Order: sequence, then C-alpha cells, then structure tokens
Amino acid sequence: MTKHFPSIGSGRLMSVLEVLSGKPVFPPPIWMMRQAGRYLPEYRETRKQAGSFLDLCYNPDLAFEVTMQPIRRFGFDASILFSDILVVPHALGRDLRFEEGRGPLMTPVTADDIHRLDGSDFHQHLAPVYETVSRLRKALPTETALIGFCGAPWTVATYMIAGHGTLDQAPGRLFAYREPAAMALLLDTLADHSAEYLIRQVDAGADVVQIFDSWSGVLDEASFTAFCVAPVARMVAKVRSVHPKIPIIGFPKGAGVLYERYRQDTGVDALGIDWTVPVSFGARLQSDGAVQGNLDPMRLVAGGQALRDGVDAILRSLGNGPLIFNLGHGITPETPIDHVEAMIAQVRNAAR
Repeated sequence: MTKHFPSIGSGRLMSVLEVLSGKPVFPPPIWMMRQAGRYLPEYRETRKQAGSFLDLCYNPDLAFEVTMQPIRRFGFDASILFSDILVVPHALGRDLRFEEGRGPLMTPVTADDIHRLDGSDFHQHLAPVYETVSRLRKALPTETALIGFCGAPWTVATYMIAGHGTLDQAPGRLFAYREPAAMALLLDTLADHSAEYLIRQVDAGADVVQIFDSWSGVLDEASFTAFCVAPVARMVAKVRSVHPKIPIIGFPKGAGVLYERYRQDTGVDALGIDWTVPVSFGARLQSDGAVQGNLDPMRLVAGGQALRDGVDAILRSLGNGPLIFNLGHGITPETPIDHVEAMIAQVRNAAR
C-alpha cells in the first residue's frame, strides 16, 4: 500500500526559494534526482502504456502522471519535470532512440553535420514538454516547487558525438581537441537552444530550473573552463535576459575542486554537489550560496545504519547553511521504497 506522508503545511515553496536565495532553512527542503522512475511500481505500470521511453517523454498525459507519482507518494518539496536531456538534439533534427540495457542511441554527429542542425521546428517539437510543465504547475500543491531542466551543452554534446554513453566520454574529448571550431559551434548551438528551452519552461510555469552536466568530471581544468563553464555562463545570461529572477541550479557532477569557482563563473544560484564532494568542502561552498545534495545513492539502496549515518553527516555539516537535501546523483532502480521513506522521515524530523 502506498504510504502518504502527512502534509507539511504551507510555505515550503517559499522555503525552497529562500534556500536558493542563500538563506538557511531547517529542516531543509528535500527532493530526489530521478524521483520519478523505475523504483516505483506505479511508474513501471505507466511506462508500459507509453510504448517507448521517448513516447513517455512526449506524451503530456503520461509525463504529467509520472512526474506527479512521487509527489503523491512522498510529498517532496519540489517536483522535477519528467523528460530527458537528449530531447534538445532530437528537436534539432538528430535521430534518437532508447534501447533496454543500452540507453540512448544516436547516429554520431560529424563536424559537417553541426552546420546542418535545424532549429526551425525546435519549439514545435518540444511543445508537448511545455504543455506538461503547464499542467504540472496548475495541478501541483502550491507548496511544491516545480523544477524545469535541461542537459548542459558539454554533456549533451558527448552523447551526440559518441552516439551513446561511454565510460569516460573519450570520443567527445577527442573531437573537442581535433575539431575545436566544430566543437565551439556545437556548444554554442546547444547553449542557445537549451537556454530557449529553459525560458519556455519558465514561461509555462517552472519555478526553478536545473542544468545537468553529468560528464563535467572527465575534463582537465582548461577544458572544464572552455566546455562546461563558458557554455553554461552563456545559457544563464540568456535565461536571465528574459527571466532575471528565476533561480538556476547548476550540477557539474564530478567537478571536484573546480566546483569552487563554478558558481561565480557561470552565474548559477545554487550548486548541485555529487556524493564524492566532502561535506566539509560543501560547507565552504555554502559561503557563496546554496548547495544541493549530496547523499550517495548507494547508501539509500543499503538503508539501515549506512543511510542514517549519511543523512546525519550532511545535516550536521551542511544543515546550518542554505541546503536543499538531495542525492549526489539519481536514485537507482533497485532502491527499496521503505528506504526512501526512512530518509524523508529522518530529514523532516531532524532537530538541530
């Protein structure tokens, strides 16, 4: 039977926005990356109706349903749009399919292909996503923040270049070094269209947006600056030119010590930190604003003392500053639901 958490009352939307403005709130608001997903039986049932993963992303009825499922079950303080980072290159005319056990598959883009990326139907292609956002904002409890998102240009580019995910994104790195002009054009094209995508999500009702750079950790310092920081800064400036007050979360997974200048150099409001970031370092990052994270998803799978210790460490070290409690990456399909319930209860019942 689904366990419904009791209402946490009014004002939690404001608490999410307060944290993103740099103010501490305790207990901190909580949500999970990939909170709509295969660990939930109701998601698996809806997924069967869709036909394919992409059909699920582009069907406003079904995308709305799976986005709402974790909110109904757990009452998280934020809801994140259900979609995928690769809808942006798909909307630029690239082919895309998902295969069970292999993930996303695309025809690898070439330097010549980049000049032919076609954004003429970009927003029409993504209209179902905007419709989903609009429906969500109307249906969500007023206390629940709605997060829109997209992939960062570097991470999206790596999939476009390799045609699939790899262990270290070597194809993308080699392409960047061998074809610097083509890579610059690809990153600029993705940055501009991704910013427009976020702007439309805000227009449709998103309260916050997050930029996922899942593969920033494979780059050296100079490449991180050129391929991760610069394109995201371009995006932030473009979004802020239309929506100057929208909170933006940047998640450069694996950035390590390079997290320290990321906020300043990109202009994002908050840093999503992965589970490898020491909480002492996370506390230092809080001196410049909010952080989000950073429980190891495997602690959530393990449960018990490992989970309790992980939650305690984060609350103890980061709870006095502006914190949105989250995982350090997405929840995995094998995660027991009762472990999620235990985590939420521990965070919400925490005392200083």
